[in-house]
Amino acid sequence: MNEKPPYRVAAGADVAESASIGAGSSIWHLAQVREDARIGEDCVIGRGAYIGSGVRLGAGCKVQNYALVYEPASLAEGVFIGPAVVLTNDHFPRAVNPDLSPKSVHDWEPVGVTIEQGASIGARAVCVAPLRIGAWSLVAAGATVTKDVPPHALVAGVPARRIAWVGRAGEPLEPASDGTDSWVCPTTGEWYVPDETTGGLALAQDATTTSPDSPDPEEAAR
Repeated sequence: MNEKPPYRVAAGADVAESASIGAGSSIWHLAQVREDARIGEDCVIGRGAYIGSGVRLGAGCKVQNYALVYEPASLAEGVFIGPAVVLTNDHFPRAVNPDLSPKSVHDWEPVGVTIEQGASIGARAVCVAPLRIGAWSLVAAGATVTKDVPPHALVAGVPARRIAWVGRAGEPLEPASDGTDSWVCPTTGEWYVPDETTGGLALAQDATTTSPDSPDPEEAAR
């Protein structure tokens, strides 16, 4: 008697035998998960979504309907991919070579999009590989991302540019009232400070370097 797998694959989904699906995950109607893809625990792959060969998804990711995640993309834990998002994988896309012969898999080198923990990509955004989307950043719906996005940045437009900073809750951050270069989440009270290593922000207690004038985040939240 065959045991029921610890994940759900809806009727009409196409999951390669060599793909790995984590416990608690759901693959919905018409989704395709290609060979050697690795889907972490508690992930959701929406209707009609495409997960390319060898793509990696960490635990708790959500890939919404008709999103296209082309190899060799790599998504860390808790990443959100909105409806109809495209993660590309070709520097110089062509269907044919200069002599008009059809391009084969050996005629180009795929490049990927790397998305760090907790980041979100809004509906119909396009991320043009190769690039890195920083942790807990937010790409606005309809944006075209052509450059790396630093952690906690909110980017929008074509091409995408930073228009604000966001916290882990997704809310735009507000400047700290003490006159330092810190930022505060209006929802959680968390404090964020500049991270020179990434060019983005870091949660204050996780930052490797914090300004001596920056308030203690626990005190500030009281």
